[in-house]
Amino acid sequence: MTWLDHPGRFFFFTGKGGVGKTSLACATAVKLADAGKHVLLVSTDPASNLSQVFGVSIGSSKPRQIPGVPNLCALNIDPEAAAKSYREKIIDPVRESMPGKVVRDMEEQLSGACTTEIAAFDEFTTLLTDDEHTCGYDHIIFDTAPTGHTLRLMKLPAAWSSFIESNESGASCLGPLAGLEKQKERYAEAVRVLADAEQTRLVLVTRPEQAALREADRTRGELESLGVNNQWLVINGMMPESESDDPLAQAMRQRGKDAVDAMPKGLQSQSRDTVDLQGHNLLGVDALRALLDPEQAEQTEAGEAAPPSVDVPSLSALVDEIASQGNGLVMVMGKGGVGKTTIAAAVAVELAARGEPVHLTTTDPAAHVEQLIDEAPENLQVDRIDPEAETQGYSEQVMATKGRDLDEEGRKVLEEDLRSPCTEEVAVFHAFSRVIREASKKFVVVDTAPTGHTLLLLDATGSYHREVMRNVGDKSGKITTPMMRLQDPKQTKMLLVTLPETTPVLEAAQLQDDLRRAGVEPWAWVINASLAAAGPTDPLLVQRAAGEVDQIESVKRDHAERIAIVPWQMDEPVGIDHLRAIARPSERTEASATG
Repeated sequence: MTWLDHPGRFFFFTGKGGVGKTSLACATAVKLADAGKHVLLVSTDPASNLSQVFGVSIGSSKPRQIPGVPNLCALNIDPEAAAKSYREKIIDPVRESMPGKVVRDMEEQLSGACTTEIAAFDEFTTLLTDDEHTCGYDHIIFDTAPTGHTLRLMKLPAAWSSFIESNESGASCLGPLAGLEKQKERYAEAVRVLADAEQTRLVLVTRPEQAALREADRTRGELESLGVNNQWLVINGMMPESESDDPLAQAMRQRGKDAVDAMPKGLQSQSRDTVDLQGHNLLGVDALRALLDPEQAEQTEAGEAAPPSVDVPSLSALVDEIASQGNGLVMVMGKGGVGKTTIAAAVAVELAARGEPVHLTTTDPAAHVEQLIDEAPENLQVDRIDPEAETQGYSEQVMATKGRDLDEEGRKVLEEDLRSPCTEEVAVFHAFSRVIREASKKFVVVDTAPTGHTLLLLDATGSYHREVMRNVGDKSGKITTPMMRLQDPKQTKMLLVTLPETTPVLEAAQLQDDLRRAGVEPWAWVINASLAAAGPTDPLLVQRAAGEVDQIESVKRDHAERIAIVPWQMDEPVGIDHLRAIARPSERTEASATG
């Protein structure tokens, strides 16, 4: 039995970014449509790439019919467009009747992440619960955002319901509470449908890698805590058996097997499938059909080819330039699943090995940098910004200061306000600001959350910056805000991490555009886990390596002023020695990388 057998009406693909859930969601949609079912494929990912996969423009206003698949339509939910519409719906009716300051305050309140997410969730729940909009479809398939975003999306109905019930002030960053109250029943119905095994199958996609499987288990547990038990595990990208004697292929196969054998106990009891690693990019209807059709897959097997060569500096060249400044902030950013944590740890370890004092931390709630470093030297501090702990500490501080002189009723209202979904973001921002200040005396390397969360963090930083500058007036020349530090390339080096694949490069370019709109210029790109730089001889891996070359050249030509490449590692990048090897490749890897 596979995840395609006895399907309900709804499929929900989720998992850590970069594990292939979009490919599997699209292939599932094509498979069902080819079987005569009418299918709607919906992306709720802010960085959706459905248009790239199918080669046609897919918008958010109405479903687009997919050429070559008569029964399949696709739709993107655009969170930013949904948020804009939501703000206009709330503010426009009162714009003329309210004082300008009140309107500006409302706009400020409705500019945060909560507003964006409730607006996107409104769109999502309409498709999930309103038969008028979806009555023509036998199946609706949701290609979701990366794990953290998806879990936050799913948790919001419960979080907002409790906030609505307890908040007595009548307003919040989500908009007027009266409007939210009307949506409670629809939100509750959406969660009920998600948890109904007769209607919904939630496909949890992962890779045969230790970190990805740990993240999948965390997702499984959090979904189960929400009552969503109808999960199906798909391990994507297993290296198939072959007669090749390529040590790279053998290492990849063995690492995959070892990771699956040691997967967390919670995942072992799940129904599961495996999908083999493909030699080509999964773009276009034919490639998607081949993914789930063994007969078509045989027709696309890799042929004989020479391994490609690429001419890109190693990570050590970037570390040389970073180390020459003596201190500063290094922010490692990118889509989830591209190896940000590993690159951040490698940079920090290499700086520490040169005798520099270094603080390595993460703002990603799913990342565990401590697990990558066995014994840190004295000059390397390793920790993480724990959102739960920071939220608790921030709430206690607010109650001890702002709440100190309030009466019992006032303290009750303040406690209720601190249960707002925004409190965690504010708390994490305060912790992030403390870390930024450290970078004036040492090197601070920050492993950030997946792209969506990172932008929310930067948005909070920008909001703080604007608020400070409004209040300081003539003293503005003496103030240095966190945003100013992020915008100063002498103080902050932004490293964008990507994989040498079409979608990750596209998403890194989108992130770069977003950063530039915030006045932040990325300092360098790091192309991680490159087969082309590792010199494979196995036919399947050679085919995949050849497919990387265009993307590597695209980064060099179109996107990055500085670039480094990290080869695919034969050993798990865990421990000081293996992390240093990432920054300083072996002679074999160096030779293959320079041709």
